[in-house]
Amino acid sequence: MTADTSSTSLVGHIPALRRYARSLTGDAWAADDLVQDTLERACARWQLWAAGSDLRAWLFTLMHNLFVDAARQATRQAGHGHRVDVDDVANELVGSSGVPEQAMDLQRCLLRLPPEQREVLLLVSLQDLGYEEVARIVGVPVGTVMSRLSRARARLRELMEGGAGPVAAAAPTLRLLK
Repeated sequence: MTADTSSTSLVGHIPALRRYARSLTGDAWAADDLVQDTLERACARWQLWAAGSDLRAWLFTLMHNLFVDAARQATRQAGHGHRVDVDDVANELVGSSGVPEQAMDLQRCLLRLPPEQREVLLLVSLQDLGYEEVARIVGVPVGTVMSRLSRARARLRELMEGGAGPVAAAAPTLRLLK
């Protein structure tokens, strides 16, 4: 990988990396940090990239791994800290009825998806990657990508229509049997 081709190609992927990072984190500052960490990792480990392979997929893999590592680290540091499930406070969230706010509603709904479903949905829909590429980035079989994508689309549609959906309804009530 020469300096000329790598820097031009790398710089050209920054907008896509920023979009994906913003979708993963839901926060502009955290997304910028994630992109910077990804670019630093790419520059530090450029020799691991196979020349001629898809640079975009490699960068997205780096970003995915950094995001997952950070999430695991945050979970470990938080221990058993106070966490609030979005579904538990759904009735406190104010929804908007206007079209300009629909993008914000979409962002809220995306953040309510499980992370593994959200990642696959964003890589396929927003970044226009193929199932095989997404499978390599996320590190799962193609069938798992297709399954996660299907569940993410169904859940997102349900959330956008305003339904609590099967996640809330599927919680079984337990009875004490003697």
